Amino acid sequence: MADPGQKDDFPDLSSFDDDVSVISTRGVEAFGRKVTSTASHLIGTIADPTSHPHYTRAMTEVSRQLTKPSLQRTMFSMARTTPTDLVRSRLSTTEIHSRALAYVPDELLKNIPEDENSYSLFQGFKASFPEFAEDSKGKKHRRRVSRGRRLLEERPTTPDGSPESVHKIKKEKSTMMHQLEMLSIRKNMASAEIKEIDAKLENLVGMRKIILERLAALEKDEALLEHDIVEVETRLEEAQEMAVEAASIAQHTPARSEDGQNEDENAPGFMSQSIYEKLPSVSSGSGPVKRKPRSIRRKSAPILHEHFEPGSMIRSMRAHQDSITTLDFDAPFGLMVSAAMDDSVRVWDLNAGRCIGLLDGHTASVRALQVEDNFLATGSMDATIRLWDLSKAHYDPQGSSFGKEEDDDEDALAFENPSDLPVDPPANSMADCPLFTLQAHLDEITALHFRGNVLVSGSADKTLRQWDLEKGRCVQTLDVMWAAAQATALSHDNDTWRQTNKAPDTSADFVGALQVFESALACGTADGMVRLWDLRSGQVHRSLVGHTGPVTCLQFDDVHLVTGSLDRSIRIWDLRTGSIYDAYAYDNPITSMMFDQRRIVAAAGEDVVKVYDKVEGRHWDCGAGITEADEAKSPAIVEQVRIRDGYMVEGRRDGIVGVWTC
Repeated sequence: MADPGQKDDFPDLSSFDDDVSVISTRGVEAFGRKVTSTASHLIGTIADPTSHPHYTRAMTEVSRQLTKPSLQRTMFSMARTTPTDLVRSRLSTTEIHSRALAYVPDELLKNIPEDENSYSLFQGFKASFPEFAEDSKGKKHRRRVSRGRRLLEERPTTPDGSPESVHKIKKEKSTMMHQLEMLSIRKNMASAEIKEIDAKLENLVGMRKIILERLAALEKDEALLEHDIVEVETRLEEAQEMAVEAASIAQHTPARSEDGQNEDENAPGFMSQSIYEKLPSVSSGSGPVKRKPRSIRRKSAPILHEHFEPGSMIRSMRAHQDSITTLDFDAPFGLMVSAAMDDSVRVWDLNAGRCIGLLDGHTASVRALQVEDNFLATGSMDATIRLWDLSKAHYDPQGSSFGKEEDDDEDALAFENPSDLPVDPPANSMADCPLFTLQAHLDEITALHFRGNVLVSGSADKTLRQWDLEKGRCVQTLDVMWAAAQATALSHDNDTWRQTNKAPDTSADFVGALQVFESALACGTADGMVRLWDLRSGQVHRSLVGHTGPVTCLQFDDVHLVTGSLDRSIRIWDLRTGSIYDAYAYDNPITSMMFDQRRIVAAAGEDVVKVYDKVEGRHWDCGAGITEADEAKSPAIVEQVRIRDGYMVEGRRDGIVGVWTC
């Protein structure tokens, strides 16, 4: 056993650790000196560094130091550390925000530019991003669903009177007052933005009004130019006819000899030959060319009405002195023809808002008419149908004095209307418009429709007649009562002449409405039936049962058939299945109905037109009953309505015609 006082043979470990640390430190210092020496030699201006002894010794020492394990571990650990970890800040998010705000110098806060706003940019920034309470710091920002504040917090119910409690309450009050001030600032800023937006909207409305006036002026200039083009085309046709006639006369005129004597003067029978035999015959190819009907329909489609708000009135005209029975127009701002119980038929220029002529020929009131391009068909209570060519009208839609310094036409005064009073057009403006008259019905004409060269008419004599417009004669007669009797006998389609429990309406037309397309014919009658005819066979293809009152109007396209009746309903039928697709009920009987690509309009015994928007699926009213309600006026009941491309024309019982955007 060793003596305790005797020292062990083992060395002291603490001194060994100190020696190791000293050696390691000295080694790193020596490595640093070597690297510095090497860098100085590398950077220095040496012609051949490899041959220099200091460079050789320095690179040898560097290689020797790099072979030490401790230094290699240190270098490898630094190589595995990313640059982000090396420069990552140890500051918290709150401290970063505080230092960012504290970085703004006081000079910038004092020298804030002044403008019309009562709040500075920095105040607005603070109000837009208000500070949160201390208990919400460190939490992620979430969208607040409710604006309520938390009333119950973790605090004593009664103050204990300690300085800490008083300081905490003062701090809470200061925070709330600051938030209240910020809310006031934000509220005033929102109010200022609303006022700015209102000013911009007002400016935009003014700009829209100016552009609308510009568009109206452009369409007026366009109408003037089209009128000039029509005149030039007319003069060109007349010049061509005169040239052809002159060439024909020159061809049939005998040639004269050099001494001026006619070579055929001594020919036998010269004096007995009639001069009329030398004129070109009508059937010969060299005869005068037949003039093509002049189109008076506008070549360009007006679009002004498309930019007005739906339900806006474009024009109101005193068309007749009695109730309007029927009307129709060809295109927006085009030609309109109206008829009334005063036994007059008037043609109107919707662009100028004036009557351009009266059509004379019928001996009674016109109950049905249709305008298609330049042609017009009218059916009257005198049991006749008349065809008209409106392109032969003698009138100037812009006034006969337009572009002339002197007014030599006495009839032009009738077109000038400086006081906006209704005036009668010249009596002979429509003298050349009648084409021919169709006579076969035994009673008044109540419905008609034509497409191409086929016209179908319905009469109170309970028949439908098909007309060939090229030959001007009736080619087929369809007896409605006979068709109903045949259907009853065959019991094929339950197409009996139905009698309802209601008393028969003597004022209802037997044939209320019809429409033809090639060989397809749809007809609505007083028994509430809608019959689909095949003109090729003259038979009823299908009968649509649903209405309980006389059918007064109908229209179909490639999919649906829409009908209106005195039973106060409008029904939409599916032509593919023959069933009812939809139906709408009204408070009064339906007297007129029409639809375009988007809307269905109907006259339902009120001072407004009932409109159904098929796209939006909503019902609304349009007419004088809405616009004149504030003026304590009572407009007349609407009897007839027509619509094309959102351009609606309605006729009332007092003879007034209104033009609206719909």
